[in-house]
Amino acid sequence: MIRVCLVAGARPNFMKIAPVARALAACGVAAEIIHTGQHYDERMSQAFFRELEIPPPLVNLGVGSGTPLAQTAEIMRRLEPVFLEQRPDWVVVVGDVNSTVAGALAASKLEIRLAHVEAGLRSFDRSMPEELNRIVTDAVSDRMYVSEPSGVANLEREGVESQRIVLAGNVMIDTLLANLEKARAVRACERFNLRPQEFALATLHRPSNVDLRENLQAILAALDETSRRLPVLFPLHPRTRKRIEEFGLVASISGNRVSVIEPLGYFDMISLIDAARVVLTDSGGMQEETTALRVPCLTLRENTERPITVEIGSSRLVGSNTSAILAAVDEILAGPPRFGTVPAIWDGHAAERIANDLCAQ
Repeated sequence: MIRVCLVAGARPNFMKIAPVARALAACGVAAEIIHTGQHYDERMSQAFFRELEIPPPLVNLGVGSGTPLAQTAEIMRRLEPVFLEQRPDWVVVVGDVNSTVAGALAASKLEIRLAHVEAGLRSFDRSMPEELNRIVTDAVSDRMYVSEPSGVANLEREGVESQRIVLAGNVMIDTLLANLEKARAVRACERFNLRPQEFALATLHRPSNVDLRENLQAILAALDETSRRLPVLFPLHPRTRKRIEEFGLVASISGNRVSVIEPLGYFDMISLIDAARVVLTDSGGMQEETTALRVPCLTLRENTERPITVEIGSSRLVGSNTSAILAAVDEILAGPPRFGTVPAIWDGHAAERIANDLCAQ
């Protein structure tokens, strides 16, 4: 029996490791979860373990916050003794956060075979921290599990041998489909006095949007103006809240029509996405979730590492310009409530394909 260590540490990771851990267990694989502690807030971490019934981690490294460089280095330092003690046959990392690249580098340095789930995604924008994490992680990976065809093309263009690449599908969608009825049953929109398909849902957290005052101010203005058309619900990410306070923009989100709330758990968010008339977000994961649910999504970015969500899905790139966002909102509201196509390989069985392939290596 092979031994596997699954490394995760941030909110986007947890939705991705849940189905992989279950699929490996079904194959009789001893898989241990290592929580880096990159996200440590109850709403950003522990709640996901409970809701998604993820097995308790072998260890929580408790790395906490810090600059990207310091955080990545500290995760690597704390992973080394765990890997040396566990001696896994494979380390599996998911996504593109600091925990991903730290786990990848630590495994590579210790000559442990490395698998990257969600490999090959590229925005071609190296100013994005996640882009550098993706490139570095793929460069040291032995097995690459890809969620959409563009990922295969990107890796082959970068010189990766085709036999190391597996077009497995999207584990985020595995989690979505497995939990969709539970999420719908919570009817989260009713808790906020909202009617299905009569409100907008907004999220915002990327540095390119929230760390630049002019971009943040422009998006907040667009949300305020959108709320003249229909109610806007805005779960506020801790990073975004901090920047709003630093930039003196608190008045932009207080006392107006936008309903600002605390971050939500997984079921609540999926329930709201499913019920929303339109989603405005800079989240890569929400681009995928809206595409799977065919919910109109305005992606507040100039580029995307998930082009399939734009090519055949319900997502549209609108950037951070107030006028462009509002024009797109108006087009969405004048069109059908659901559109786009769900990629065929996003069928809820990506983790099974990954587990079966990993066991065959």
